[in-house]
Amino acid sequence: MKKISFSALLLFFALGSQGQMPDSMFLSLDTLLVRVETNYPSILQYTYTIRSIEEKTAGAKAWMPPTFSTGLMRFPYNTSLINEKNNPMNQAGISFSLEQMIPNPGKLNAKRDYYGSLLSLENNKREWTKNELRREARIMYYNRYIAEKQHAILKESEALLQLLITIAEEKFVNNQTQLQTIYKAKARLSELNNMLLMVNSRIAESTIELNMLLVRGLNTEFSIDTLITLKEYSLDLSGLDSIPLRSDLSLISNYISSMKLEQTLMNAESKPDFGVRVEHMYMFGMPDQWSAMGMITIPIVPWASKMYKTESDAMGFQILAMEQEKVAMEWMAKRKVAEKYRMLNYETLQYKNYLSDILPAYENNLEANLLAYRQNTGDFFVLLDAWEMLLMKKLEAYDKLFTALKLEAEYEYEMEIR
Repeated sequence: MKKISFSALLLFFALGSQGQMPDSMFLSLDTLLVRVETNYPSILQYTYTIRSIEEKTAGAKAWMPPTFSTGLMRFPYNTSLINEKNNPMNQAGISFSLEQMIPNPGKLNAKRDYYGSLLSLENNKREWTKNELRREARIMYYNRYIAEKQHAILKESEALLQLLITIAEEKFVNNQTQLQTIYKAKARLSELNNMLLMVNSRIAESTIELNMLLVRGLNTEFSIDTLITLKEYSLDLSGLDSIPLRSDLSLISNYISSMKLEQTLMNAESKPDFGVRVEHMYMFGMPDQWSAMGMITIPIVPWASKMYKTESDAMGFQILAMEQEKVAMEWMAKRKVAEKYRMLNYETLQYKNYLSDILPAYENNLEANLLAYRQNTGDFFVLLDAWEMLLMKKLEAYDKLFTALKLEAEYEYEMEIR
């Protein structure tokens, strides 16, 4: 009886499963991230909000429109007096006036600067939303990748188990295998079908999530990368210095700056506004007249200054509160970065241990039991146990890889790595 190599069997099943893969649209991880950052509705929402603020900033130094008024002036109830010239009692006429309020330049500049600061806030929000979307997209992509790899392993194991059952049934005819062990193997074969259904459900769920992020039909079929490897990240204390540059922390810094500009805008209310009024009077019984007046507001009076002074003081306390919140967020971010890095490092080492030691040992165990069984010196029950243990360890290895990939995505999220 010829020796059947376990490695050759796996290669045969792997090639068979690859040859049966249907053609579909390919979606790489890089393409996914670019599309999500470009087309997702939340990103487009920020784009339009930024354009709105730009328009508002452009008009921040606009003046109020002039006021034109006209009407009858000192018109007598005795209308017969209107026709009498040079009569002191005839003071009737028609008035035309034009009034323009001139805002204080300091107020306009403060208003423009405040509106301009809102642009940086929206930009920070947009960039942090992109970072959140990248994390979600990566995890969903990795989830489908792992599910497809586990699906391939289950199909390979299913084909191998079917072959082992066929061999065992042939040996049963010669009383070389126990019937109950064959039934146990067939039960394991049925359990594999349930495991395949669970993996298929995981693939379908990931596909729907990814299509949702791409804003397209939820049932759109596509294929993904067939090889994803862990990145080699290193972390030192200097790497944590870039944490304050993260979009969410930059948002807090810019928000504090914006609040200070808003406080400046409030304090600018203490500056007076100006106005000019020009009036022409067309008189019926005397020479025409005109007048010109200047106006100035007096915002420093106590009953008017109390409003903007109290608001400015309140804003000052809010700024102090935001500065403390920023410090707390920076420390929290540094802690999370360090935690994610350490966890990623340990999970990566465990996964590499599976590849270098655990899986080869279980593969050798199965191959040795398979050889012994083919030479009638082994037991089918022991062979079945070796097959099952190798399958479980392969699935565990990919579960460990998913944990590491997920931690990698979390680490990239905390460091805002694109």
